[in-house]
Amino acid sequence: MKIQKLSKPLRGEITIPGDKSISHRAVMFGALAEGITRVTNFLQGADCLSTISCFRNMGIQIDNSPEEIVIHGKGLHGLSAPACTLDTGNSGTTTRLISGILAGQNFSCTLTGDESIQSRPMGRIIKPLTMMGASIESVKGNNCAPLAIQGHPLHSIHYDSPVASAQVKSCVLLAGLYGDGITSVTEPYLSRNHTELMLSHFGAQITSEGSTASIQADPKLHGLDIAVPGDISSAAYFIAAGLLVPGSEVLIRNVGINPTRDGILRVCRAMGADIQLLNVKEAAGEPTADLLVRHSTLHGTVIEGELIPTLIDEIPVIAVIAAFAEGTTIIRNAEELKVKESNRLDIMVTELKAMGCDIEGTDDGMIIHGGKPMHGAVIDSRLDHRIAMSFAIAGLAADGETEILRGECVNISYPEFYSDLNRLQNA
Repeated sequence: MKIQKLSKPLRGEITIPGDKSISHRAVMFGALAEGITRVTNFLQGADCLSTISCFRNMGIQIDNSPEEIVIHGKGLHGLSAPACTLDTGNSGTTTRLISGILAGQNFSCTLTGDESIQSRPMGRIIKPLTMMGASIESVKGNNCAPLAIQGHPLHSIHYDSPVASAQVKSCVLLAGLYGDGITSVTEPYLSRNHTELMLSHFGAQITSEGSTASIQADPKLHGLDIAVPGDISSAAYFIAAGLLVPGSEVLIRNVGINPTRDGILRVCRAMGADIQLLNVKEAAGEPTADLLVRHSTLHGTVIEGELIPTLIDEIPVIAVIAAFAEGTTIIRNAEELKVKESNRLDIMVTELKAMGCDIEGTDDGMIIHGGKPMHGAVIDSRLDHRIAMSFAIAGLAADGETEILRGECVNISYPEFYSDLNRLQNA
């Protein structure tokens, strides 16, 4: 994929795909509920399709059409043993969340994924699930997938998670559905809370206090209708494009602005961004808004601490924004990026340097001295969708041509990304 520096502003409006995190959970929780769950604006990306495939292989009928997803739930104990290994593809969310569900079943199975998934750390879920009495082991003995899981009744626990991770928290809470009391998870900082919000609407007894979430075992979940808001992680690329390309004005419709996910908005405003929230509303506990983004003169900032979990997936594109902003941006406490689909910290440093950025990596983040001239380069996406999309935006503002190798990996979360970007360029 080749990107040229824009000679004219981006104009128009765009509706981004449904939130990936919420789409995953809608399928999982709908499968565990009794009755029909209907999901609109479902993200038809490869990761979410992996979740559908896994639950179909466990006996759940899921009808997938462009208009809606219909999940025929069988209740908390209605899953059946799969006849094959469950393949989660490239999806860490699927792998970790479904492990919590599988730990409490009355059957055994093996869970695997692609090369990336087989190198991502699963010890962070193996430990708490084992504390709950689960039988889960890394087949290769390296704390990574494939995972062999023998399901049986679990014990409820209070788990102090060493990382602020919605995937770890959700895994333990979902295992808690099959416990013998109240299961709680305490995080160092509050991570995204889509699991708590959605399970509550399905009928689970779930509470949150500070950075601790608790769930009562064996609830009766009921199917419901879910309208998935637009994914703020996907909106982030168009926020960046609107801010960086001179004269641009972009309206992004129906974006989820959950406070545990809106760190990108807080950071951009701290850097001087002109972003307005319009048509703010709420559905099933998830707030949404239209975002009006205008080109802005930006300056550096410091990003750290409890802000990090609210923008962990957006840090690559924030690094791009910082490269074009005046002054220094410091990102700390983001070591979690080393164990995503790729080592995003090292890759952003390497590839932004190739474009002329004055940037240095640290153990847990990076220091970006922005405002230096940037030029096009050949960028290797490493098959990481967020790397590919981030450098597509960098290419719009850098001199010359930027080529993104293996750029088709955007299909993981945003299959229409390049066509949507092209439409704004030609509006």
